[in-house]
Amino acid sequence: MIEFPNAKINLGLNILRKRTDGYHDIESCFYPVGWKDALEIVPSANFTFASSGIEIPESSSGNLCTQAFELIQRDHQIDEVSIHLHKNIPIGAGLGGGSADCAFTFQILNRLFQLQLTNQQLEEYASSLGSDCPFFVKNTPVIASGTGTTLTPISLDLSDYYMVLVYPGIHISTAEAYSGIKPDSNQTSIKQIVSEKPVKEWKNYLKNDFETSLFPKYPILKDIKNQFYESGAVYASMTGSGSAIYGLYKEAAENPFKEYKSFCGFL
Repeated sequence: MIEFPNAKINLGLNILRKRTDGYHDIESCFYPVGWKDALEIVPSANFTFASSGIEIPESSSGNLCTQAFELIQRDHQIDEVSIHLHKNIPIGAGLGGGSADCAFTFQILNRLFQLQLTNQQLEEYASSLGSDCPFFVKNTPVIASGTGTTLTPISLDLSDYYMVLVYPGIHISTAEAYSGIKPDSNQTSIKQIVSEKPVKEWKNYLKNDFETSLFPKYPILKDIKNQFYESGAVYASMTGSGSAIYGLYKEAAENPFKEYKSFCGFL
């Protein structure tokens, strides 16, 4: 069974407060986009995981696809599988590619072994492996709050907008991004902004708090954002904890950043 896990962008990102458990409460609008990996899972006599494309850093507990399989197998005693992931979404870019791979693994296993797990159950599994993971179960626009796992559907359609999304080759870990953050709970609600303000006004209201500390550290990120506006984008922002930057245009636009890995297309 083959699926194509997709990336997401953040429309605004407020870091509200640091929690007693060490995590942060946030608010952001998650929106799915078409930059995709390829994930194949088939039954097998022995478990195997292989990858191609962008190299995946191994953690002590294995990659997220392997962890997802182990969780499902623990609870449902399913047979072994072979997993192949072709990694195309940049890592450390704020695009949620690893989280998408994780969530899609749960969904494929659910169908492959006819487990009949509900979306809510799949989201609970996904949330145990990463804050962004549950979003990719339903894969529709949401307002994310709490640590990013409380998802509230929002009626938002940007299909008339053309997006240019670029990755400038800078890997930013979540820990690095949060190290420069000063939480502020007194911020305008992102839900209010994206629901009530036209997109052409977002640049005056909608912001990503990570830009404050990461732009001085990596000036090229600010330069790219400025170039988006200079080339006619109606809104531009860093996504997630960086380093990918996107620009939204009212019509198809030429990519001004052809030297970087990028994705272009209507949302």
